[in-house]
Amino acid sequence: MVNIKRWLKHLFMPPWRWRTAFPSATLTAIEEAISQSERKHRGELRFVVENSLPPMHVWRGRTPANRAQQVFADLRIWDTEENSGVLIYLLLADREVHIVADRGIARRVAQTEWDAIASSMQQAFQRGDFREGVQAGIECITKLLTTHFPADSLNPNELPDRPVVIKD
Repeated sequence: MVNIKRWLKHLFMPPWRWRTAFPSATLTAIEEAISQSERKHRGELRFVVENSLPPMHVWRGRTPANRAQQVFADLRIWDTEENSGVLIYLLLADREVHIVADRGIARRVAQTEWDAIASSMQQAFQRGDFREGVQAGIECITKLLTTHFPADSLNPNELPDRPVVIKD
């Protein structure tokens, strides 16, 4: 069953909307937060914001959760030495956050913990606090990864820290 309200939201989402939530200064602050975070653990974080989905994808029932899985694969976040990649995915049209952890981390951190962080971020986004929501989410993820994947002497940066914006 198609959710017409959701479909219309994606159809009429202005293509520039992501810029109001994530201006250049905010993207730079997120990049720096990821860089600082990764110095404390062996995980690799990626933050991706997608403005909206093509209306036909919404019509066919594509959910933010399965889109997050696809983005995780497309960006090769799984391609780290310790299978320690973590995706923070925001579908702006739905203001829905999903955190996808690679199998090395998923063995140690339950999905319920990721879901709690995502929920907290979503609450901040509902208030329009995009920068603070992402930074608070990264802080929570840092605490988890520092506990389960503490940094060691060999701690290469395997994935780019710069946030990805998917505009189409």
